[in-house]
Amino acid sequence: MERNQLTRRISVASGKEPADTVVKNGRIIDVFNGEIIEGDIAIVDGYFAGVGKYEGKHTVDANGRYVLPAFIDGHVHIESSLVAPSEFAKVLLPHGVTTVIADPHEIGNVLGAPGIQYILDSSENLPFDFYIMLPSCVPATSFENSGAILKAEDLKPFYQHPRVLGLAEVMNFPAVLHAEDDMLNKISDAKRFGKKVDGHAAGLSERDLNVYMAAGIVTDHESTTALEAKERLKSGMYLMIREGTVARDLRNLIPVVNQYNSRRCLFVTDDKHLDDLVLEGSIDHNVRLAIAEGLSPITAIQMATINAAECFGLQEKGAIAAGYKADFSFVDDLETIRISQVYKDGIAVVQDGKLIIDCSNNHKNCLEKSVHFEEVMEMYLNIPLSSKKASIIEIIPNSLITRHIVEEVDICGQGLFQPSITADQLKLAVIERHHMTKQIGLGIVKGLGLKSGAIATTIAHDSHNLIIAGTNDRDMVLAANTIKKMQGGMIVIKDGQILASLELPIAGLISDRPYREVYVSLNSLHIALEKLGANSHFNPFLTLSFLALPVIPELKLTDKGLFKVSKFEHITISSD
Repeated sequence: MERNQLTRRISVASGKEPADTVVKNGRIIDVFNGEIIEGDIAIVDGYFAGVGKYEGKHTVDANGRYVLPAFIDGHVHIESSLVAPSEFAKVLLPHGVTTVIADPHEIGNVLGAPGIQYILDSSENLPFDFYIMLPSCVPATSFENSGAILKAEDLKPFYQHPRVLGLAEVMNFPAVLHAEDDMLNKISDAKRFGKKVDGHAAGLSERDLNVYMAAGIVTDHESTTALEAKERLKSGMYLMIREGTVARDLRNLIPVVNQYNSRRCLFVTDDKHLDDLVLEGSIDHNVRLAIAEGLSPITAIQMATINAAECFGLQEKGAIAAGYKADFSFVDDLETIRISQVYKDGIAVVQDGKLIIDCSNNHKNCLEKSVHFEEVMEMYLNIPLSSKKASIIEIIPNSLITRHIVEEVDICGQGLFQPSITADQLKLAVIERHHMTKQIGLGIVKGLGLKSGAIATTIAHDSHNLIIAGTNDRDMVLAANTIKKMQGGMIVIKDGQILASLELPIAGLISDRPYREVYVSLNSLHIALEKLGANSHFNPFLTLSFLALPVIPELKLTDKGLFKVSKFEHITISSD
């Protein structure tokens, strides 16, 4: 901070000089004492100068509404919204979110360091704060082919960037447990630069959590049960309570939050599709849901503001108090958390729920043409079986976790697996799309509910190869080859016809179109899914995208084949 800015802030705080803006007649959420207070809020140069009795050049009348700090999303993958950072900001600002801690893990897996640089460059000079945690596990495991490899030396230069806060979710627990050189170098570099390290403790035991804490990994967003949440808090971790599109864990975890541990808890969305962000909201939805589940509104607001800020060392964020950034919202009540106005750096950005400022970025995308594989033919999708019993990936609705089940399946005369609509046993394929390796992993999935056709996407966590599920090979092949022509995206096929599609030319993950256009295309995809008879109790595309993630239990499919997470090894489909 420049000396004259500091002098001016002190002058305003002491009442010697009028503030730029004063907010009057508001009921202020005091996140430190957990109380509602009254007073004038003085703002100068984008910061709060004080709460008390003040006058200013400009007065904003809160008209008795509640004034609360702007929300912070403690862990999000922007790529899951399918839009560029500038469009992402346009979506979140009306929901009272002005800050996110983003992990560009997805685009990092496709493009490596240039992908991280794209997120940093395309999020510059916006009325929104994008902080970055560097991808720790690219690739996530050695059991799949990703588009890039990020070693400690590749990440180190990024720590000089002022918006890089640390090392993102460390999901390769074996690498930590066995003290593998590159992983320890990544953690050590983060610590040496005074940065944070996020965890990814899916399925880890109490002793495993001790290993993470001993390594300096202090957060986790993978708790799905109250017991897991309590174990993480007991170990000293910050508990990130996730409510996204597939992983909806908040209702299970909120009962753990109490007056003693609430300040160690914060909200995250992790992966949330654009349509859900538009319809439900972001962190504001987490707050509303927590309140509906019985949590005190002020505690929920603390978790969405000051808790997240303190977790990541953002000393100027998360509160309405002198010296803090003037990021705040007006809400009508503390139950519905309906946001009417939003201020960023003391300037109104949302009025009556509508964005009123320019939120564009002139950064040019140069990350297209990332989908590379040979034209797919039907015979590439044959699954030979030695018996009628097969290992199957069973979907658990609204969960990243899958079950490993063994069932009898239909086999045609050549000894090949035949999809069954009656048994809801569909063919699943993961096609390597980065290096022309010709790798195709094949499996069987249960729970998608398709009655016809096929669906495909280049969003397939974490390596983002092409993943396809279908009732027949013809439609699956058309889906694959059309996506190649599109250079990434999502598609719905039925009877040899394209019902709907969405192009994602930026790394096969992100659209280069305005979010409203993307939203319309997503609605078209959902309508098309209904024509296929897809399961309506969860998002089929986002669920499909996580079926290739080999770090989440129990059974997944990579481009190298069927993968048993608990054993950390590939297995055969036939179950003799």
